[in-house]
Amino acid sequence: MNPIKPDFGVLLVNLGTPEAPTPLAVKRFLKQFLSDPRVVDLSPWLWWPILNGVVLTTRPKKVAQLYQSIWWPDGSPLMVVSGRQQQKLAEDLFAVYDKTIPVELGMTYGSPSLMDGVAKLRKQGVDRIVVLPLYPQYSCSTVAPVIDSLYSGFALLRDVPEVRVNKEYYQNPLYIKALATSVRKHWQQYGQAQKLLMSFHGVPKRYVEQGDPYYSQCKQTAKLLAAELGLAREQWQLCFQSRFGKEPWLTPYTDELLTSLPNDNITHVDVICPAFAADCLETLEEISVTAKASFLKAGGKHYHFIPCLNDNDVHIELLCQLVQNQAKGW
Repeated sequence: MNPIKPDFGVLLVNLGTPEAPTPLAVKRFLKQFLSDPRVVDLSPWLWWPILNGVVLTTRPKKVAQLYQSIWWPDGSPLMVVSGRQQQKLAEDLFAVYDKTIPVELGMTYGSPSLMDGVAKLRKQGVDRIVVLPLYPQYSCSTVAPVIDSLYSGFALLRDVPEVRVNKEYYQNPLYIKALATSVRKHWQQYGQAQKLLMSFHGVPKRYVEQGDPYYSQCKQTAKLLAAELGLAREQWQLCFQSRFGKEPWLTPYTDELLTSLPNDNITHVDVICPAFAADCLETLEEISVTAKASFLKAGGKHYHFIPCLNDNDVHIELLCQLVQNQAKGW
């Protein structure tokens, strides 16, 4: 007797992480990540000598030390949180469908790969897959590589599964509610700061000029969150972090903004990172530690980082809703 096939499965996707906080593991991860032309679209003749001759010989040791400073006892924060999201989402989907809906993890870079996740779903009899990239705002440097990698992997399969990809959810009411709930919970515990900074991951300005909708989607998310929280315009600020290289990226830059605020008598700030679905190096170190130190050194008095949505109940409810929307008719 053949087992009953699941109606569909879910591939929960994030960027990825080194497998260990060591220079060797970081070098492997960075090489895969920075070799993707969706991430760095310079001519290979120009970029590859820089990547292999400079970046991969100097950055892994420094980045590994940063990872060591935020690494959790049970592993990389992003991977640990992703595992919790996977488990809770599976539980919520079971409650909705009254049957098991397989949920697997896939990382665009590192392990488990996207095709590792697909293979696990296929072994469970799945031939229809909802792909859920955990990027609220679409960018050609985040969501597009997921699609590229999946279809590149499918080229090696004889039987290709049916796939639906959730492209974005930057203005979904549940997403905005989840962010607002997180901010209000923080305010209840610590009080409200003079200004709420909404720090999104940056991209080169050129990407937006060439048609990437990321900037407009970040602005819309920020406006909706501010409205949900009842903030006046002077009480919040959109900004962009994690720039890399010398070309202009989206502004204002989070680090420069933070050091300028005390000059305007803004000495108490809260920072939230709405583009990140799980805490990682860019939030736990760059924003929570380095940015805080810069702000305080510049004359700031009080600085709080508001954690990412991670496996919060409202966040998992949102992910469950996104899956249901994509799976209609299955």
